Amino acid sequence: MITKARLAVRQALHGITPGDHVIVAVSGGADSLLLAHCLALEGKQHALRITAVIVDHQLQVNSSNIANATKNKLLAMGISNVDVVSVQVMKKDGLEADARSARYAALNSCAQTLDARAIFLGHNQDDLAESVLLGLTQGSGTKSLAGMATHSGLYIRPFLAITREEVVNACVEVGIEYWSDPHNEDERFTRVKIRTQILPLMESLIGPGIKEALARSARIFREDSDALDLLSEEIFTTIPDPTKIEVVLLEKLPVALRKRVIRRAISRLGANRISAEQLDWVDALISDWHGQGAVALPAGVTARRESGRLALSRE
Repeated sequence: MITKARLAVRQALHGITPGDHVIVAVSGGADSLLLAHCLALEGKQHALRITAVIVDHQLQVNSSNIANATKNKLLAMGISNVDVVSVQVMKKDGLEADARSARYAALNSCAQTLDARAIFLGHNQDDLAESVLLGLTQGSGTKSLAGMATHSGLYIRPFLAITREEVVNACVEVGIEYWSDPHNEDERFTRVKIRTQILPLMESLIGPGIKEALARSARIFREDSDALDLLSEEIFTTIPDPTKIEVVLLEKLPVALRKRVIRRAISRLGANRISAEQLDWVDALISDWHGQGAVALPAGVTARRESGRLALSRE
């Protein structure tokens, strides 16, 4: 298993220039410690400068002890630059989402400070499958159903084709002792319910291979979503004023493209997190116009149909 993990990291390093500075995010769990181990070995051939970043969410009483123990393991692996970053998780969208936001903000800040070329994350195939099912339960679009990308901006996830079982077996093979986060067994979280109840039930009733099929679906969703994003960006660049978009332009677009153009215009005003239902309300100003009033959106953004245009404003 360790050979498969190292090969995945080696392939992920294509495009990384020798001497580049990269970050590996480490929680202390099996995925991230194995990733750090493989990156330390494969990075030598690329003369990479590697910094491991441990984000302490401070959500558990002994979180600082876990972070320090993880730091010692990384030092023993030969990663000499290890930063422990403590963050405050602001309560807003639920514990999982809030912790994720704090974690990514910390990683982005570290990357900017260190001028890092990439940030490596240890998500595996099981995580990808869980993300697809989670997206389905939330009624999300193709972007959410696409789950996590192998490459997304600075972020690189080499293990998306490797199962959680294979990760654990690789850790055993090379003697990596990892920490098991109790939150990963806490069924108050929807993702944990999917992991411990839904996926096992699906495999018992339908047969094995469900997680692999979901991961393949995620990759197909990703390809489709990327293509639609590219097309919508090309259309968006032709719009002189995104706060006043001609209805005649929007109404001739396929729904998937029209909604992406609308979402992009709205996000330019600061409403970055609008629901599918809210987007439908705005789209109805184009596709189902019968004189309805303005649509109120997050961040004080308002959408209305005015003089043959979709007019967007912010208070």
